[in-house]
Amino acid sequence: MITESVILSVKPGLEQESEACFKQDSTLIASIDGYLEHRLQTCIEHPGEYLLTVEWETLHTVGFRKSKQYVEWKEMLHHFYEPFPNVLHDQTIFSNHK
Repeated sequence: MITESVILSVKPGLEQESEACFKQDSTLIASIDGYLEHRLQTCIEHPGEYLLTVEWETLHTVGFRKSKQYVEWKEMLHHFYEPFPNVLHDQTIFSNHK
């Protein structure tokens, strides 16, 4: 399993609109082969900063980035972010999950 982690810095004043668009467009990412789940969290100490985590069966970057869903996702959401998000992919080595 691969965890994709993205810190999203939303432009001031656009937080509510970006959250609404994200919820609406979540079906796009969920429709990609290999998708397991995703979560969007807001930072308590830094309003306007969010953490997006997506769980994938395998590293998905090639298929997702070339998909029609990604093009639509990008058009609907990327204009909210400044600076552009840095995307990291991690593989679990150890977990103490109950």
